[in-house]
Amino acid sequence: MSTPSNPIKFAYWVPNVSGGLVISNIEQRTSWDINYNRKLAQIAEASGFEYALTQIRFTAGYGADNQHESVAFSHALLAATTSLKVIAALLPGPWTPVLAAKQIATINNLTSGRIAVNVVSGWFRGEFQAIGEPWLDHDERYRRSEEFIRSLRGIWTEDSFTFAGDFYRFRDYSMKPKPIDPQPEIFQGGSSRAARDMAARVSDWYFTNGNTPEEIRKQVDDIQAKAEANNHSVKIGVNAFAIARETEEEAKAVLDEIIAKANPEAVQGFADQVKNAGKASPEGEGNWAKSSFADLVQYNDGFRSNLIGTPEQIAERIIGLKDAGADLILLGFLHFQEEVEFFGKHVIPLVRKLEAERDSTLIAAE
Repeated sequence: MSTPSNPIKFAYWVPNVSGGLVISNIEQRTSWDINYNRKLAQIAEASGFEYALTQIRFTAGYGADNQHESVAFSHALLAATTSLKVIAALLPGPWTPVLAAKQIATINNLTSGRIAVNVVSGWFRGEFQAIGEPWLDHDERYRRSEEFIRSLRGIWTEDSFTFAGDFYRFRDYSMKPKPIDPQPEIFQGGSSRAARDMAARVSDWYFTNGNTPEEIRKQVDDIQAKAEANNHSVKIGVNAFAIARETEEEAKAVLDEIIAKANPEAVQGFADQVKNAGKASPEGEGNWAKSSFADLVQYNDGFRSNLIGTPEQIAERIIGLKDAGADLILLGFLHFQEEVEFFGKHVIPLVRKLEAERDSTLIAAE
């Protein structure tokens, strides 16, 4: 007998970095300060969002002149909520595994296990140079991230952890208290072969840039086949920028205005950095290899997921992404507080209705 499918999960980008989620001079009723973000977290929690993802940035640029550090900010949001899970972005290099393991284990114990991590392998060479961190070749960054993740898991689960890698070494290390079970979830991003291969070996979740269901399916099939060969299980999160409005015309007009008011120099600067990072991979491409100027106005190709239109249209497209293998949709918005609330009221219930109808159809067909 068929069992009901797992409901697709929803997460939102935490605007702990100034400038919002688009590189545009359009009005954004979004603030990076803690009071705005506490209220936003409470709205999201009440609206059906299960996760929030804090960003990590150490240097100003591309419209992000101010940035709050991700782990401390995540803890502040957890203190303001009761069920929301917050994913703190960590960047190997500035963070060592022992520091990250201790920070996250402590927050895990203080919040009944509601903290997770997103291990960011790094794409911004200028940032590493600015803070005096070595800049590794593309695949080396992913090798370091894999050792970082293996170290986190070992520290969290073993009483006496020993590890001898190329980047990190531990000898009979014991850390207490350990995280409460279940262990903190580990997310990672990327679209390159090295990113997919790493996810298929060690990560709980793989975030990919926005894309069509057809292109998402190609990545999912590759990752899942490799994960199965590794006796590993990984879930998929897809980035998207949502513009939900009463009519499709209104939603498209907002998108057109965002792109029309884009900051060309900032978009081009961002494009240069991320495309150079991708070209350094052995296959010569990364997350943003095929991104147009319009795509890059939203950092992670969120427009390409096409969650732009009426609530009904968006709900149908979310089901399409789920059919392609997505387990979670990571959302950005123009005006976060009011749009997260609108999304929770008008879109998520439609998604749940479509999921229930599909499950009923499958059961009835047996």
